[in-house]
Amino acid sequence: MHHQTAYSSASRPTIVVLCGSDQPAEANLYETAAGRIALAPGCNLKQPHPLWADPAQANRLKTVLDDLHLRKIDLADEVLVINVNVRLSSPSPRSPRAVPPFLRSASTALRHPQG
Repeated sequence: MHHQTAYSSASRPTIVVLCGSDQPAEANLYETAAGRIALAPGCNLKQPHPLWADPAQANRLKTVLDDLHLRKIDLADEVLVINVNVRLSSPSPRSPRAVPPFLRSASTALRHPQG
């Protein structure tokens, strides 16, 4: 069975950053199967782990992870918002449902599973 990929043999695959916390492994699977390079979150701070058990360690790590995420977006061709609770047009950047302003103004394309 031949699967259509997101790139031709002469170009590199599309790089997609996964944003959100809803089933990143599933989104990563589908993006990879479609022939795209998926840059997924590397840590889930909501799950207990010794690396971020101490609140001071967790705060330092959050800063590092936020910066890494911005760097991933800089590298990406597309941003896939996988958190189904995010509305792309939310007016408040502080709202948990808002897409951060840097994503709205990014040169990368935004995709959302609900259109």
